[in-house]
Amino acid sequence: MRKQFLIGLAVAAMAAYSFTYDSGAARIIAAGNAAELGYAPQTSNERGVKVTATPQKILGEAKTWDFQLVLETHTQDLNDDLAKSAVLIADGKQYMPLGWEGAPPGGHHRKGVLRFKAIAPLPRSMELQIRLAGDASPRSFKWLLK
Repeated sequence: MRKQFLIGLAVAAMAAYSFTYDSGAARIIAAGNAAELGYAPQTSNERGVKVTATPQKILGEAKTWDFQLVLETHTQDLNDDLAKSAVLIADGKQYMPLGWEGAPPGGHHRKGVLRFKAIAPLPRSMELQIRLAGDASPRSFKWLLK
């Protein structure tokens, strides 16, 4: 069923391609489905700590770019200050979070939203990096925006 939907969506996009024209460049616009644009959740599972990052409000008139984060473990307490251990990289520039709204440090399960100031103009891609205590290198979550 999903495969048929995706094929139908591709056919519709191809049809729209010939009718959509903007400043000399044809564009296919499929903003209704974030997963189709590459904003699907991404997961990193290292050292017994699973981190899932999902972009929320990225395009449009959003004043902030929000990422839902879910952290899960059964081996240690999750004591990281996510507003200090994360950075957003877009077209080579680094952006620090505005803040974290969610579960406070501690425990084995944390969920919340990490907010960044919206970036304009829209970059080609973005990478969310999170370095948790004990990580040798930051966990990397990448999405293509256009």
